[in-house]
Amino acid sequence: MRHAYTRHLAPRARELRNNQTPAERKLWFEFLRTHPVKFRRQVPLHGYILDFYSPSLKLCIELDGRSHDGRAAVEYDAERTQQLTAAGIQVVRFRNAEVFGQFEGVCKVIEALCRGEAPF
Repeated sequence: MRHAYTRHLAPRARELRNNQTPAERKLWFEFLRTHPVKFRRQVPLHGYILDFYSPSLKLCIELDGRSHDGRAAVEYDAERTQQLTAAGIQVVRFRNAEVFGQFEGVCKVIEALCRGEAPF
Protein backbone atom coordinates (compact mmCIF):
# COMPACT_ATOMS: atom_id res chain seq x y z
CA MET A 1 0.00 0.00 0.00
CA ARG A 2 1.30 3.43 -0.84
CA HIS A 3 1.86 6.01 1.83
CA ALA A 4 -0.77 8.73 1.98
CA TYR A 5 1.42 11.78 1.29
CA THR A 6 3.84 11.15 -1.55
CA ARG A 7 6.78 13.44 -0.80
CA HIS A 8 8.79 12.71 -3.95
CA LEU A 9 5.90 14.07 -6.04
CA ALA A 10 5.80 17.40 -4.16
CA PRO A 11 8.05 19.30 -6.62
CA ARG A 12 5.94 18.13 -9.58
CA ALA A 13 2.73 19.04 -7.72
CA ARG A 14 4.12 22.53 -7.06
CA GLU A 15 4.95 22.88 -10.75
CA LEU A 16 1.42 21.82 -11.71
CA ARG A 17 -0.09 24.32 -9.24
CA ASN A 18 1.92 27.07 -10.92
CA ASN A 19 0.89 25.92 -14.42
CA GLN A 20 -2.75 24.96 -14.11
CA THR A 21 -4.77 24.12 -17.18
CA PRO A 22 -7.42 26.67 -18.18
CA ALA A 23 -10.17 24.36 -16.84
CA GLU A 24 -8.36 23.91 -13.52
CA ARG A 25 -7.85 27.67 -13.24
CA LYS A 26 -11.53 28.34 -13.90
CA LEU A 27 -12.80 25.81 -11.37
CA TRP A 28 -10.28 26.94 -8.73
CA PHE A 29 -10.61 30.70 -9.03
CA GLU A 30 -14.35 30.84 -9.76
CA PHE A 31 -15.55 28.22 -7.29
CA LEU A 32 -13.28 26.03 -5.16
CA ARG A 33 -10.84 28.64 -3.83
CA THR A 34 -13.54 30.38 -1.77
CA HIS A 35 -15.74 27.34 -1.11
CA PRO A 36 -16.65 26.83 2.57
CA VAL A 37 -15.26 23.29 2.35
CA LYS A 38 -11.47 23.56 2.08
CA PHE A 39 -9.99 22.21 -1.13
CA ARG A 40 -6.32 21.95 -2.00
CA ARG A 41 -4.82 21.97 -5.50
CA GLN A 42 -2.44 19.40 -6.99
CA VAL A 43 -2.07 17.21 -3.91
CA PRO A 44 0.50 14.38 -3.97
CA LEU A 45 -1.36 11.51 -2.31
CA HIS A 46 -1.13 7.72 -2.54
CA GLY A 47 1.41 7.92 -5.35
CA TYR A 48 -0.68 10.25 -7.52
CA ILE A 49 -1.16 13.99 -7.89
CA LEU A 50 -4.83 14.81 -7.36
CA ASP A 51 -6.17 17.86 -9.20
CA PHE A 52 -8.32 19.02 -6.27
CA TYR A 53 -8.71 17.36 -2.88
CA SER A 54 -10.78 18.05 0.20
CA PRO A 55 -9.10 16.32 3.17
CA SER A 56 -12.15 16.74 5.42
CA LEU A 57 -14.44 14.99 2.91
CA LYS A 58 -11.83 12.68 1.40
CA LEU A 59 -13.12 13.93 -1.94
CA CYS A 60 -10.97 14.12 -5.08
CA ILE A 61 -12.06 16.14 -8.10
CA GLU A 62 -10.28 15.29 -11.34
CA LEU A 63 -10.51 17.29 -14.56
CA ASP A 64 -9.83 15.32 -17.71
CA GLY A 65 -8.82 16.78 -21.04
CA ARG A 66 -8.18 15.12 -24.37
CA SER A 67 -5.05 13.41 -23.05
CA HIS A 68 -7.37 11.12 -21.08
CA ASP A 69 -9.15 9.82 -24.20
CA GLY A 70 -6.76 7.05 -25.28
CA ARG A 71 -7.12 3.46 -24.18
CA ALA A 72 -3.96 3.51 -22.04
CA ALA A 73 -5.09 6.71 -20.32
CA VAL A 74 -8.55 5.29 -19.64
CA GLU A 75 -7.01 2.17 -18.10
CA TYR A 76 -4.59 4.26 -16.02
CA ASP A 77 -7.42 6.48 -14.78
CA ALA A 78 -9.50 3.42 -13.86
CA GLU A 79 -6.59 1.92 -11.89
CA ARG A 80 -5.94 5.24 -10.21
CA THR A 81 -9.60 5.63 -9.24
CA GLN A 82 -9.64 2.07 -7.90
CA GLN A 83 -6.52 2.70 -5.78
CA LEU A 84 -7.88 5.97 -4.37
CA THR A 85 -11.29 4.44 -3.68
CA ALA A 86 -9.60 1.57 -1.83
CA ALA A 87 -7.90 4.23 0.32
CA GLY A 88 -11.32 5.68 1.20
CA ILE A 89 -11.21 8.63 -1.20
CA GLN A 90 -14.22 9.43 -3.34
CA VAL A 91 -13.21 10.36 -6.88
CA VAL A 92 -15.36 12.39 -9.23
CA ARG A 93 -14.27 13.22 -12.76
CA PHE A 94 -15.33 16.00 -15.08
CA ARG A 95 -14.27 16.66 -18.63
CA ASN A 96 -12.62 20.02 -19.32
CA ALA A 97 -15.44 20.68 -21.80
CA GLU A 98 -17.95 20.33 -18.95
CA VAL A 99 -16.13 22.95 -16.91
CA PHE A 100 -16.35 25.40 -19.81
CA GLY A 101 -19.77 24.46 -21.21
CA GLN A 102 -21.71 23.44 -18.11
CA PHE A 103 -19.92 25.23 -15.29
CA GLU A 104 -23.02 25.76 -13.17
CA GLY A 105 -23.88 22.06 -13.43
CA VAL A 106 -20.36 21.04 -12.42
CA CYS A 107 -20.57 23.33 -9.39
CA LYS A 108 -23.97 21.88 -8.44
CA VAL A 109 -22.57 18.35 -8.52
CA ILE A 110 -19.62 19.39 -6.32
CA GLU A 111 -22.02 21.16 -3.91
CA ALA A 112 -24.13 18.01 -3.65
CA LEU A 113 -21.04 15.92 -2.94
CA CYS A 114 -19.95 18.39 -0.25
CA ARG A 115 -23.35 18.01 1.41
CA GLY A 116 -22.97 14.23 1.31
CA GLU A 117 -25.60 13.79 -1.36
CA ALA A 118 -25.19 11.48 -4.32
CA PRO A 119 -25.71 13.74 -7.36
CA PHE A 120 -25.78 10.90 -9.87
